[in-house]
Amino acid sequence: MDGECARLLPPVCAVLADPGQPLSDDTCLEKLLDWFRALAQAGSGTLLLQENPCLMDLILQGLRLEEPNPSLLAFILRLAGLFAASESGFQRLSREELLLLSLFGKKLSTSALWDDATVRSGWIQGVHSMAQHVHAIQFLCDCGSLDLILTLQGDTSLFVTSAANKLIVHLLVFSVQSAVRQPLGSADSDWPVCAQRIVAHLERSLGSNVPSRVAPALKAVIMVFGNCHDAWTEILWSNLAQPVVSLLEQEPVCEVPLLVELFLSMARLPVFSHHGSELWVLLTRTMQRLDPLQASSLSVGILKLHNCPQGVTVSALRVLLQPLNCILRAALVRPEQPGLLELVPDSSAVENLLSVKSSCIALLCQTLAHLHALQCLDLLPVQLPPESLLHCTLTLLEFCLGLANPSSSTEAKISSFLVGSLRVQRLSLDVLGALSCWTVNSASLAKTFDVLLVYLKSPDSNPTILKKSFQATLKWLLSCSKLSNLQEHLLARNRCLRDLFPLLHKRLSSTCWEVRDTALEFLTSLVQCFPEQDEFKQILQSSEAAKLSWDLLKDPESYVRASAVNALGQLAQTLPGPERINNHQQNLGARFLEILGEDTESFPRRAVLRVFTAWLREGHLESLGDTDRLISKVFELANSDLDWEVKIHGLELAEVFISRTVGRPESRSCPYAAVSPSTSDASFLQEWLRRFGRVKLFEFLLDALCDCDRPVARKSCSILISLKAVLCEKEALIAGPVPWASQGTDWLEETLRSWRSRCKTQQEQTLAAILHGEPNRALAVLGALDLGGLQVALEKSSDHVEKSPRSLLQDILATAGTLDENGADCY
Repeated sequence: MDGECARLLPPVCAVLADPGQPLSDDTCLEKLLDWFRALAQAGSGTLLLQENPCLMDLILQGLRLEEPNPSLLAFILRLAGLFAASESGFQRLSREELLLLSLFGKKLSTSALWDDATVRSGWIQGVHSMAQHVHAIQFLCDCGSLDLILTLQGDTSLFVTSAANKLIVHLLVFSVQSAVRQPLGSADSDWPVCAQRIVAHLERSLGSNVPSRVAPALKAVIMVFGNCHDAWTEILWSNLAQPVVSLLEQEPVCEVPLLVELFLSMARLPVFSHHGSELWVLLTRTMQRLDPLQASSLSVGILKLHNCPQGVTVSALRVLLQPLNCILRAALVRPEQPGLLELVPDSSAVENLLSVKSSCIALLCQTLAHLHALQCLDLLPVQLPPESLLHCTLTLLEFCLGLANPSSSTEAKISSFLVGSLRVQRLSLDVLGALSCWTVNSASLAKTFDVLLVYLKSPDSNPTILKKSFQATLKWLLSCSKLSNLQEHLLARNRCLRDLFPLLHKRLSSTCWEVRDTALEFLTSLVQCFPEQDEFKQILQSSEAAKLSWDLLKDPESYVRASAVNALGQLAQTLPGPERINNHQQNLGARFLEILGEDTESFPRRAVLRVFTAWLREGHLESLGDTDRLISKVFELANSDLDWEVKIHGLELAEVFISRTVGRPESRSCPYAAVSPSTSDASFLQEWLRRFGRVKLFEFLLDALCDCDRPVARKSCSILISLKAVLCEKEALIAGPVPWASQGTDWLEETLRSWRSRCKTQQEQTLAAILHGEPNRALAVLGALDLGGLQVALEKSSDHVEKSPRSLLQDILATAGTLDENGADCY
């Protein structure tokens, strides 16, 4: 604690303890507590008390108040718990007669203040902070506070209940791990008294059949098994198994989500996950006992386990796929088509849910969401049947568009439920896209493309569904490209591409801007994925995609204009030349410069800079003419832009330009750190500086360094530091002394700050005049700037002063009117 804070702390404590003074808001108290916690962790809570007796006075005076503010009392309780967290601090508080009992005994619970949830929550948190050593645990047991903690597990306040649960788990785990006798035996007498009483309480709560008691107890047990992997948890389960299992016998089953979470957390523990464990029998029984919606959540959790016995995994897969199996049966799957895994005989519960619209959609959506999550895993412990899943997913998508020809009453009913269901369509398309990672036969692939093209063609497709359709189509097109040895798959892909572009043209001309935007995004991704394939290039050149994209540069919606810029930027690198972009042979670079300088929205301007950066990185920018002149204009426009993200993208362009100029690969940490022997010659340095001068690189970077937007200044500073490491490493290359160097860095920094405001006279040169025509002067500027110190300052948040402990203490005093005038920070 610095001297100024130590001086301000006593009057702050006096203000807090004075009932006649206005109490600072809870935010200030929270910040104070955070500060004390940081000080205690950095040093010692006991030392903090010794050096600042006003803190003990605050605790004592706060407890003596007849009607203390609940927020203040909660703060005092938490503060005292923080100091008592160490054994020495606990002993220090114990020296004050009855202080610990007044703070953390049962006395407070008998007062009217206890009715306020803020006080109960503060008491719980204070006890939790204190309970870090055996003496504190023993104190809680001896004074009866443990019983009070167990009672608070059923508190009416959710905040208090949650805090009490965390404390109970902490006390149980800590007392067991601190036991003198290790390992613990199965007898109750072998366990510490605190642990015995907590386990007995959990048993009673779980067997009470009272939801308000069962739920908190289950949550506590889940936290134990989720955070502790020790062997004693097996003994704990032997005590709790009977009341937990009895919950499964209730009708309906009580607290299903918590039971599922409990069993899955146990299945991840080594003591329960061996194949001989009875837990697997319990999991199988639970899946049979729950209804299909509840069992689906448990089954997907089991399928994510990698240590599960195969029999349990197969049972879980059957439960998960049963709704889709009913869909396939309702659609009268042909015998030659593969089916899903053999399911349990009784599917009546699933069929009952599918016979009602709300439950049908809910069950299918949940199943599809689970399947999508499983397929996104890098490693799946079970093989899913891709052909059958694909066929069922396509069937659902056909149902949603009303394309099915029902041949049974069940199919007709399900089909009528799903027509127009956006939820089912969205999730089915997600699953369809994920299935693209599997290899399927050519007939299934053709069917997939047919259904996707129907969705892309349908005028009733919702913009979100259309976007999902484009995404799924792209994934399947890419999957075909990876199977270059399967000619039938490539033929199917090219056939889809030829059918796709007429539909894409229609979407690019849609009256809905979201559809136009989605179509442009898809076109951009498509061109990115197939840049080198001749068949695709031929299809692309024969289409009107480039012309339509050019026209959309004038779209009234800024998002569409930005997407059009991205699409044209990608097309320019794929088509033979920029003149192929439009029939008028207008220069695409010039058009982009117009957008950068004239578009009133920031999204298209950002897109232009991203495209220019990509072109420069890929070597495409040279095909547009004088690269340096173009980049100089881009820097000028980016420098005058009011959008900070445009400037950031301009700095990224500068970074790539520097990298290509000095012939070094880009790097996130230090792009220009490695120096090749060929670059040490002064002629190379002079040529680099002359080129940087032509594009006015230093003016752009130094102006950005003084930008009012901190991210811009940080980015510029990082680039300049990397550049300085290259250009200024050979001090001998600076020809002669710099006339203004003797004036020190203050003058230079002032010049930077007044970049735009200083008069351009002969007596007062601007930085542009200083740098113009003298490349070596740029080296002098870089050498004079303390970029390292500036970077440290820029990394601090803009309000780091206002967030300081000193500012906090001043604000509390200012609120009470006890601080000298102008003594507090205003923010």
